[in-house]
Amino acid sequence: MTGPLQGGAIGSALYRALWRWHFFAGLICAPIVILLSVTGAIYLFKDEINDRLHRDLRIVAPQTTERLAPSALVARALEAHPGTLKGYAPPAAPDRPAEVKIVGADGLKDIVYVDPYDGRVLGSLWDGGFAGSPTMYVVRKLHSLQYVGWFAERIVEGVAGWMVLMTASGIYLWWPRGQKGGVVTVRGRPGKRMFWRDLHAVTGIFVSVFIVFLAMTGLPWSGYWGKQFYSAAYAVGMGMPDGYWDKYPVSTVPLKDTVDRAPWIIENQPTPLSTTASGVPAKLDDVVRTVEELGMAPGYAIVIPTKPDGVFTASVYPDDITKERVVHLDQYTGKPLFDMQLKDLGLFGRLAEWGVSIHMGQAFGLANQLVLLASLVAMVGLTLSGLVMWWKRRPAGSLGAPRLPAGATLPKGLIVIAIAGGLFFPMVGISMLAFAAIEAAVFGTRRLRTA
Repeated sequence: MTGPLQGGAIGSALYRALWRWHFFAGLICAPIVILLSVTGAIYLFKDEINDRLHRDLRIVAPQTTERLAPSALVARALEAHPGTLKGYAPPAAPDRPAEVKIVGADGLKDIVYVDPYDGRVLGSLWDGGFAGSPTMYVVRKLHSLQYVGWFAERIVEGVAGWMVLMTASGIYLWWPRGQKGGVVTVRGRPGKRMFWRDLHAVTGIFVSVFIVFLAMTGLPWSGYWGKQFYSAAYAVGMGMPDGYWDKYPVSTVPLKDTVDRAPWIIENQPTPLSTTASGVPAKLDDVVRTVEELGMAPGYAIVIPTKPDGVFTASVYPDDITKERVVHLDQYTGKPLFDMQLKDLGLFGRLAEWGVSIHMGQAFGLANQLVLLASLVAMVGLTLSGLVMWWKRRPAGSLGAPRLPAGATLPKGLIVIAIAGGLFFPMVGISMLAFAAIEAAVFGTRRLRTA
């Protein structure tokens, strides 16, 4: 990358301009990319980690005896952990406990684990939602930087967009242009500058598809890009079809605030209300029986209504994404008001759900987890090799950023790339404008110094 450039003055200017942007984007994004990769790699195995950390709560000995009724299990949980019942999850398998969600007097929501065969309360954990435990909840929040607030979330969104553009620019910089070495093999001895250059380039080309996939399937969760994509999908009829709530009144509470994990394309849709706001609420045993008769996949959870016009909401997000489902039931009659399955979503909705499932390592079991783990490890290596390569070639006392050829004008190709990338990834566009302003200021200062 430090040798003669080909393609004439225009090619040289475009090459160096992309190299310069690739350099700065990689340097700035490196800490976030490493954080996303490490936390993502851990979260891929959240179920396995949760089972290891909390085996005494999450695993029970299978029995040949019949399980106790849901109401009996809830009564045992409330007796041991007084509070307000918020949710109930039947055992997902013969060796799994029932999970009862309770809000205590301190206002905190806990999951109480109950042996479904003898009603013995195994213990409780603070409710980590879909993460399954407090530990994995922390990992998930670190992965999205939600601890730091909305501004940090926008930074993660911008980094995801830059990962796509850095992959594209990296392929352009990697393109052989007649060279024979350093294309798919690594030259030089470990520790030498050429070794790090080739390691960075070769790793990048092999992992490029996975980088783009992980970035694009992660963006639906982002604050701005995700909302815009959701609106666009809904507007063209490829997200959530119209008409599902036309027969019933709806609340102002979005589905994502009701259940632990909602299908992405409908998470902002309102939760329906019961047809009446008075009467005798349906019994939990009857609600569970109805949900079972509907063929809900194992592992589902039921949210208990807390208001007179609320509904029971049963939802499941299994490894087999085709069995994803959300069912709302009237609080008093116990009859289904709304039943949504994956097949009911539009094309963009189904694609997004498949992408999210693969992104989380669920869709294809252990193979899915291992392939993504290898990709994330490679991304960390790619980032570190880039940092080492920069450090080794950096002149003493200088940043060592690639420079544009003297007298070169801004290539039109770069302008087109910048506009297209900035429009598709708005957070990237904002960062591009900031970078361009800094570049202009620095260039102007240099001209004043040499004038």
